[in-house]
Amino acid sequence: MAPFLETVKSFNDVPITDDGVNTVAFLEAGDGVVRMLKELTSLMSSVGSGAFSPVINDIQGNITKVRERHDATPSQSGTLEVLVTNEKSNKVGSATEGLMWLLRSLAFTGKSLQQAQSNPSEDLKVAFTKGYNVTLGPIHRGSGIFSIQGAIMRAAGLMFNTAIGYCPPRKSFYEKLAANPNGEPCSQEVLDKQLNDWITGLDTIITRMDKFYTQGKHGEIFKSA
Repeated sequence: MAPFLETVKSFNDVPITDDGVNTVAFLEAGDGVVRMLKELTSLMSSVGSGAFSPVINDIQGNITKVRERHDATPSQSGTLEVLVTNEKSNKVGSATEGLMWLLRSLAFTGKSLQQAQSNPSEDLKVAFTKGYNVTLGPIHRGSGIFSIQGAIMRAAGLMFNTAIGYCPPRKSFYEKLAANPNGEPCSQEVLDKQLNDWITGLDTIITRMDKFYTQGKHGEIFKSA
């Protein structure tokens, strides 16, 4: 075993070509996010862990939708862009919608960690709240007040806000990421480098896919003003 970020796929290592973002590598990095959030919940009380479970399950469920589409049509799913384009041409959209929500959740995670990295004295609860407010928050608050969709979005917003309220102390989370079961923990400098690269790689993918979804009218990753 090694420090956490050395055991998962970094978004910075996901290949991007003219055809798009490599699907298999992206999903592997997404699995790493699930593992990271589980590390986060391991530091919470049983109540806090329970509150965060629906968030993790939502991400896992959307990873599964995209992976199932890839495995069913591998020759048409080599990149995320090709997968979405081919699914649309076949008049189905489960993976396209699942990927959209997955990207939204990953944007929330990335922006929250970016906020934490930029403000070393800030509690995780504050960092994740700020990350939520610029990603999922506008989406959850943007549907009609009296519509069924609006009710679903408000419930989702409540779920995320409740989970964020149980974030563990910043110091405990960073120590968990740096811990090495077989030796000395990695230094803060090494951890910062790995985490910043991870965030930068994710941000590059999110920005690219947001443009792709918007231009192709597949949906939107960020809520339009």
